[in-house]
Amino acid sequence: MDVVGIVAEYNPFHGGHAYQIAQTRKLLGECAVVCVMSGHFVQRGECAVLDKWARARWALEGGADLVLELPTVWAASSAESFARGAIAVLAAAGVVTHLSFGSERGDVDALRRVAACLDSPRYPDALRRFLDQGLPFAACRQAAVDELLGPGLAQLLAQPNNNLGIEYIRALNAAKSGVRPIAIPRAGAGHDGGEHPDYPSASFVRGEMLSGRLPADNPASLKWGERWALGRLRVLDEEDFAALPDCGEGLSHRLYRAARQGRTLEEVYELAKTKRYAHARIRRAVLWAALGLRAGDRPDKPPYLRVLGANERGRTLLREMKGKAALPVITKPAHGRGIPLLELEGRCTDLYQLCRREPGPCGLEWTTNPVML
Repeated sequence: MDVVGIVAEYNPFHGGHAYQIAQTRKLLGECAVVCVMSGHFVQRGECAVLDKWARARWALEGGADLVLELPTVWAASSAESFARGAIAVLAAAGVVTHLSFGSERGDVDALRRVAACLDSPRYPDALRRFLDQGLPFAACRQAAVDELLGPGLAQLLAQPNNNLGIEYIRALNAAKSGVRPIAIPRAGAGHDGGEHPDYPSASFVRGEMLSGRLPADNPASLKWGERWALGRLRVLDEEDFAALPDCGEGLSHRLYRAARQGRTLEEVYELAKTKRYAHARIRRAVLWAALGLRAGDRPDKPPYLRVLGANERGRTLLREMKGKAALPVITKPAHGRGIPLLELEGRCTDLYQLCRREPGPCGLEWTTNPVML
């Protein structure tokens, strides 16, 4: 039986995600689905609207068989780091045969061509010529690919799901993986889109949950954790900001000044931004600083596979992984004690509890078992 990997935040799980799983099974037949899911903090530099165990349960109820955690140091990172961390988790599981991802284009061959271009020897020189003009990195990247491949393929980098798909393919290539990618055309509202009768965007559903219009069990937002985040930012030195990932070219100094002047997180973001730095990059840097994470906390590869949930078929996969996985598989939280990256994850979980509508207790990382259906 084929085993398909899916990388997701499921923030929260909705109809579009269930559609992707169903379409994947329509293509491959009755396959097993392994999801690598972000924990309590996500790529946009925010906390997940629901805790990772609740989101794992929704994923299992929506068609997934096994849910593994993508640690925060990759989950709250650039598209390239996000993809590399997630693909490393799937590869280390030792059972995955395919990778399925949503895509605006739905054309794997086109995405492969862009991925090959980004890894070609001609790309760095083309990129540098645009960076020297002081333009934002994303715009320079797209302009360099436009120069090398033409505007039709370069435009794929401007679409968030295509862009992530390209990074997944690059990560598979870098790992010399035999996992085969599958691009599923997106259905319904676009990324950060709005309402749709069957497939609303995740941002729309989050808004409904946070406003109370859609029932949610104690949702979370950095808005509710703003005071502790600002307090942590204000005690940092400029050297602390310099130790964050992707904070070269003067960004660390801007963040340091913004953190000492801003009275809200939005003010910090606004004070730090320039046309050179994407807003998401600034938000992620601020989140890392508030969580007490540094670039050195992110190893080259994940050191473990953390199980967040499984159904019966997922438990069969776990038994198979005992003989095939390249990393320790952690199913009991106490077994993660003493692993530095999991200790950091525990701290992130404790701070996440202060972002919930009703603050939660410390220690849930070590007392909450995986969801088993």
